[in-house]
Amino acid sequence: MIHDNEILDVVLFVAILIPSVIFHEVAHGFVARRLGDPTAKDAGRLTLNPIKHIDPFGSVLLPAFLALAGQNVFGWAKPVPVNPNRFQRPVGGMAITALAGPATNLTIALAIGRLGPFVELDGMIFRTADGLGTRVLIGALIVNAALAVFNMLPIPPLDGSRLLPLFLGPGGRRLYDQASQYGLIVLILLLFVFRGSLSFLGSLISWVMRVAV
Repeated sequence: MIHDNEILDVVLFVAILIPSVIFHEVAHGFVARRLGDPTAKDAGRLTLNPIKHIDPFGSVLLPAFLALAGQNVFGWAKPVPVNPNRFQRPVGGMAITALAGPATNLTIALAIGRLGPFVELDGMIFRTADGLGTRVLIGALIVNAALAVFNMLPIPPLDGSRLLPLFLGPGGRRLYDQASQYGLIVLILLLFVFRGSLSFLGSLISWVMRVAV
């Protein structure tokens, strides 16, 4: 049986996740434009209007279902379009553009941690105030810390995978491009089949939150 508090927690989580992934995607598009690729701007994606970014399945239905089921929760917005051929240095431009998303979530987490009603004591984070506003802030801290850490995994289509081509030659990049189509399958297997394989992410997320506070 699902209790009202659980439903409220799921609603709050989705309500926090949506703007967090939107900021993440807009950051990609903004940096790409600064590097010479206006594709996201031309597609009308340099906006905070959620209608332009929400993926009904990835932004709402899947995260809500996973949260209610007590599973590992993740979600996404529609990826902003990027054309690396319009960068002066395509590989480096894609790497910088990819880093913009996690960097934005990390900045949000740091801002909330510093300005929010939290204190860190003996490695634990405590709230110094109660109420809905505090629950929203700590939820935003957790979500943005998790997005920053999770998206740096070097598995396509996550942002961290865009750093790998920096260390590969032309042949290695071709193999990388061919293998990238299987990245989502690998990610799903790690999340839902080989669960313990990503357990280290919890420690990294907790570390980011402690640094923020």
